Amino acid sequence: MNEIIEIIKPGLATSVQDLGRYGMQKYGIVAAGAMDSFALQISNILVGNPRNEACLEIAWIGPKIRFLDTAVLAICGAKLSPKLDGTPVPLWKSFIVHKDQILEFGSPEEGMYAYLAIHGGIDVPIVMGSKATYVKAQLGGFLGRSLRKGDCLPIGKATEQLAKINGRSLHYDFIPTYAEERSIKVLLGPDDAAFTEESIESFLNETYEVTNQADRMGYRLKGPKLVQREHADIFSDAILPGTIQVPASGDPIILLADRQTTGGYTRIATVISTDLPYLTQKNPGESLTFEAVTLEKAQRLYRQQSLFLQRLSMV
Repeated sequence: MNEIIEIIKPGLATSVQDLGRYGMQKYGIVAAGAMDSFALQISNILVGNPRNEACLEIAWIGPKIRFLDTAVLAICGAKLSPKLDGTPVPLWKSFIVHKDQILEFGSPEEGMYAYLAIHGGIDVPIVMGSKATYVKAQLGGFLGRSLRKGDCLPIGKATEQLAKINGRSLHYDFIPTYAEERSIKVLLGPDDAAFTEESIESFLNETYEVTNQADRMGYRLKGPKLVQREHADIFSDAILPGTIQVPASGDPIILLADRQTTGGYTRIATVISTDLPYLTQKNPGESLTFEAVTLEKAQRLYRQQSLFLQRLSMV
């Protein structure tokens, strides 16, 4: 077993994630997976991995890691001030680490989730088609849990010479700016008709704030109350990443990676997949607004992003 990553300090919540455990929700199995799928895929591309390879998802306060051998890494996503032996390392660019070097993270500057990819991928068992960790069920990842002090993670075999993939970077034009003020694109429905016209207007024109009730399962928002014409409850139905449920309190809840498979509250809208990374990088206390788009626009943006990632992975 090729153990390369040793956890000295685990950080706030560091776990093994890939793109999620899809195809199992009909059995009640939570998908889990990366909160920011774009950053995870880019980090893998930069180190020569398949886009769906498992990475370390680092939430806000990062870990302290010792490397037990030479490897190539890339860190993408939130700006969490990573340093290698005390020297700042770039984001969105691959770099080499050597035996006994220490990577640690400082003060969070922007965003919430960062992704550390290592060439060869994190070699943990595939459970129901995925390496993603779902902590509540102790499923997948490294022993079904977040990382702890003393954990040593095995890495898969190298498929390329490390020198060839060192220094790969994403052009700055394509690097997300999470502090950018822009609206979150949503598709209204499927239960938008259950809300009053005034509530739909408020939802699309007023500002909401991410509350402290924000984790991998979902973000509860604070803002204008959303009122249903009759009641908040519906027969339990399927929910998606980005589904926005509204319980009787009137406060929207955006369901995310660790969401349950079905829900019983009215669903006013769904965040489109290409905007989910921008949403999930919001910290508690930060504000956001919503913009309704058509299904055709959502599909076009998805195709554009998919094509971009496919082309980038072939370079």
